[in-house]
Amino acid sequence: MAEQRFKPRLLALLALLVATGTLTLVGCGDGYDPDPVEDVVITNPEPAGLVAFAPDGELSADVTWTDYGVPYVTADNLESLGFGVGYSFARDNICILADQIIKFNSQRAMYFGPDRVPGSGDSDNILNDFGYLALGIRDNAEQGFDQISEESQALITGYAAGYNKYLADTGVDNIAPACAGQPWVQPVTPIDLMTYAQGVALLPGAANFTGPLFLAIPPNQASAAINKETGEAMSAAPVAALHAEVPDTNPTESGSNGWAIGRDLSATGQGMLIANPHFPHTGNQRFWQFGIEIPGELKVVGGSLSGMPGIVNIGFNEDVAWTHTFSTASRFTIHRLTLDTSDASGTTYMLDGEPVAMSKQAHEIQVATGPGTFMTLQRSSYHSEFGPIIVIPNGLPWGTDPVTGQQVAYALHDANLPNYDLFDHWLGMNLADGIDSYKQTFVDNTGTVFNNAMAVDREGNAFFTDGSSVPNIVPEALAAWSQNALYQGLSQQAGLFIFPGDDSLYLPQGTVPFAQAPQLERNDFVQNSNDSYWLTNPAAPITGVSPLWGPVGNQQSFRSRLGQKMLAEGGSVDGKFTRADLVDRLINNRTWLSEELLADLVAHCQAQGTTPVMSASGNSIDISTSCAALAQFDGRMNLNSTGAMTFREFATEFRRNPQWAVAFDPAQPLTTPNTMVANDVVLQQLATAQERIENAGLAVDATLAEVQFVERSLPNGMPSGQKLPWGGANNIEGGFNVFRSNMGNDGTLLPRHTYPLLPGSDLSATAGGYHITYGSSWMFAMEFTEEGPVANGLLTYSQASDSDSDHYLDQTLLYSSEPQLRPLHFNNDDIASAAAEQVTLTGESVR
Repeated sequence: MAEQRFKPRLLALLALLVATGTLTLVGCGDGYDPDPVEDVVITNPEPAGLVAFAPDGELSADVTWTDYGVPYVTADNLESLGFGVGYSFARDNICILADQIIKFNSQRAMYFGPDRVPGSGDSDNILNDFGYLALGIRDNAEQGFDQISEESQALITGYAAGYNKYLADTGVDNIAPACAGQPWVQPVTPIDLMTYAQGVALLPGAANFTGPLFLAIPPNQASAAINKETGEAMSAAPVAALHAEVPDTNPTESGSNGWAIGRDLSATGQGMLIANPHFPHTGNQRFWQFGIEIPGELKVVGGSLSGMPGIVNIGFNEDVAWTHTFSTASRFTIHRLTLDTSDASGTTYMLDGEPVAMSKQAHEIQVATGPGTFMTLQRSSYHSEFGPIIVIPNGLPWGTDPVTGQQVAYALHDANLPNYDLFDHWLGMNLADGIDSYKQTFVDNTGTVFNNAMAVDREGNAFFTDGSSVPNIVPEALAAWSQNALYQGLSQQAGLFIFPGDDSLYLPQGTVPFAQAPQLERNDFVQNSNDSYWLTNPAAPITGVSPLWGPVGNQQSFRSRLGQKMLAEGGSVDGKFTRADLVDRLINNRTWLSEELLADLVAHCQAQGTTPVMSASGNSIDISTSCAALAQFDGRMNLNSTGAMTFREFATEFRRNPQWAVAFDPAQPLTTPNTMVANDVVLQQLATAQERIENAGLAVDATLAEVQFVERSLPNGMPSGQKLPWGGANNIEGGFNVFRSNMGNDGTLLPRHTYPLLPGSDLSATAGGYHITYGSSWMFAMEFTEEGPVANGLLTYSQASDSDSDHYLDQTLLYSSEPQLRPLHFNNDDIASAAAEQVTLTGESVR
């Protein structure tokens, strides 16, 4: 049997067995071992409780779909539970997961040709395929599957069987139009899903370095890859031109808000939670809502990212509620290797004064060259003890360092390569029966990858930790690095943590253990809005951890300041929060910047009158029209808010050159900087905003409903033409309920339309406003009550990415009509009352 990961439940079982005399303790006395789990003999090898695999491989799950297409899956074992969830997810979103399986199995070029944008020469599919081969995620999945618990293995095998049943029952020609009939939509295996999970774990780190991995060519080698059939070399020059800079490790701008309200701030004296992940509305980071139950053992409601096999990422059970936000921690480090100059190939480096040869791994991929025709590309990757070699032309060379003249190379160490704790960690959270058992999951696992975690239990104990996988650079190494001028300069210039690679002292020792991670338990609140752990609760600042977790003493974002401001304002019952208060905080669409300076801005521009102001482009602008619009602005990003666009575009300019009378003071981080300076710079910023809006053919006094919208793509990637008005703020003006336009790669190759954005703005003249594709996604506000958990929530982009589904737009239309949440169902009577469809699914295990 795989290693037992769920010690709180096991210890409870051991106590019961001791009480009934069916367990014998050994090893007591002088040889006492502080971990009793290893020193017990259980006479009953299969105790009652959570069952992993379906007996005899016969899978069975009951699924009830309620309003808005939310499935609730009930089963007697974890494999059958995963089976029901896998089937239900595939029914809504099969194209997304099918695309991702191809992506992380290094088969994109085989199905789609060399380029992500066909004919562009971006070679992105080639980079993808070679990159994930170099990172070895498929190999890791094959080696690691037996290392995860039987419980997680069962969930994965069940999920694969459920996905495959949906595909077989429906037929590939009849699934969602975006991928119907496509040869890349195929049955999946448990190893495919494990590979996918290993790829997801790298999204905030090594996954962004496929270009630098491809460019890692030894100094005396000219070609990036070789055509196996013809021997023709592929030049690296076009790739180098597109990947010359340090990559953005958060390209989708993942963010979130999370509040865990403890008993001291709760009107009921029990725990409360706000979950508000800001994620892309299309692509591989979509959330999906569902409920799961194994009677008497497990009951959870929430939402998860695509492909999470039967367990909830953000949600609640009868005892604990949890959420997460994208953290400031670094999940990877870069190490500067000193090459051995006696090796002309440049593939030997010095470590502790001794030469070490890099290892070399050969890879091949198939690349479609036309209908039914392919070529085979060959290349090798190079690896050090610190990780694979990378090259970034404008910063991290392999060969001569242009600054020092030394012969160097750079290696990438990702703490999530591999990460086998993903499923066991989240399953442990789903099973938690209080904050102590929730915290224990972080002692046992490091599976939350890139997230701050916030949780509260029904007793009102609130807890925060940054659960990211952070490379464990030992304190002596960190101390020496902090005093090394070369490495401080390199790190600052690259915006990454760069450490020596010639001294084994700097070899990461796994991940930083939970005991050394930022963490805080409170009875009032813990919170995060994507600033670092430092001010999780201003009454108890967190300090004294590795710098790889993020900064302390730093200026807070506008969004963080609004969150902290709303917490300080308190709730409606003697300063304590009700669930209605939390719902309001989620969707009231306040903006911090307007509350800070709108009145001063209006007074200042009104004093200017009709006297023209020079814009940034050098044109004279009469700002009286935009000033009049701002005078009507209510400070919120609601549908009927006049002048909201004008304020956002002003905020865009103000952010580039803030005009504060009182500068930031680390001793007063929640109140500084403050007070707008009424000067000519501010007037120019307003003139520039007005000019941009008018040049786009839009009115400065438009309501937000007239210029901010959601518009889905047709299956062929063309715009649908149905523009749904959309309320909600943006980071730029310090909103909490954040939405924005994200026109970049959404992680999939599924057809999707985008609109060109104006330089330096999210505004699109072509679109006629703000085309919302990112922001608040799976959000809810909940409280524990004597009758159980009660919650209101919404999945803003709806359950299904399948354009033929009844649940493709239903929640989206609900929000569009007026920003609002809906009741979430938890107890079985409510689920039964809301039932729209029920089915019992049966099938065979794929083990």
